[in-house]
Amino acid sequence: MTDTTTATVDNAPAPGTPLLQASNVVMRFGGLTAVNDVSLTVNTGEIIGLIGPNGAGKTTFFNCLTGLYVPTEGTVTYKGATLPPKPHKVTQAGMARTFQNIRLFHNMTVLENVLVGRHTRTKEGLISAILRGPGYRREEADSRAKAMEYLDFVGLANKAGTLARNLPYGEQRKLEVARALASEPGLLLLDEPTAGMNPQETRATEELVFAVRDRGIAVLVIEHDMRFIFNLCDRVAVLVQGQKLVEGDAATVQGDERVVAAYLGTPYEGNADSTTPEENQ
Repeated sequence: MTDTTTATVDNAPAPGTPLLQASNVVMRFGGLTAVNDVSLTVNTGEIIGLIGPNGAGKTTFFNCLTGLYVPTEGTVTYKGATLPPKPHKVTQAGMARTFQNIRLFHNMTVLENVLVGRHTRTKEGLISAILRGPGYRREEADSRAKAMEYLDFVGLANKAGTLARNLPYGEQRKLEVARALASEPGLLLLDEPTAGMNPQETRATEELVFAVRDRGIAVLVIEHDMRFIFNLCDRVAVLVQGQKLVEGDAATVQGDERVVAAYLGTPYEGNADSTTPEENQ
């Protein structure tokens, strides 16, 4: 990363202003309850962690926030507005995400992958693209310039012409972040960004998340690496069997006996009765 000052969020609310508010979210699949009455607020300027044992409902909750699932009950708002249950509309509203399993266009270049992330911020239509009129050319040049800014930010500017499939694993994770940032979000959601990384790559990811926050972008992150989470986050929420068990700073969460019991496998006397298959990865 060479520049942490460009492409900051324009007109961002003051730090501490509620940005994302999930209220009493429930997600059922038939008779199975994956998320049960979970509420969470992310404020501007914050990095919030979401942790829990395998099968706790974390990714399902993320999918409810980002429009992949329509919650059975509850509401999700961003900057006070209810979000439509369509991922591209959620992205347009200002929320971008990465996935637990890397989802890149492997036969496209690094630059082309980031340009895909610009699609919700472009206005020229199909006819303009076919005719390659002046408006389209200006917009294309602007998108390429901004894409290169994001690649520079994550340290991949020198790999712009490389096919995504040829990047090392850690750099593919960085490319996912660059592509998400290309949509100019106010909130970035990261689903296990350090999965499969060595300690050096994990440390670099921690520094990248701090740099994202310093640009005025709030971050909500799912992660199993507890050291990473507790070093990084202002607040941490713990899900167990689809329910929020506790929320607080690192000391509060680490000192909670219920959290310790959940990670050691002691039965939790909750009401959520199951999870979805994706949560058992």
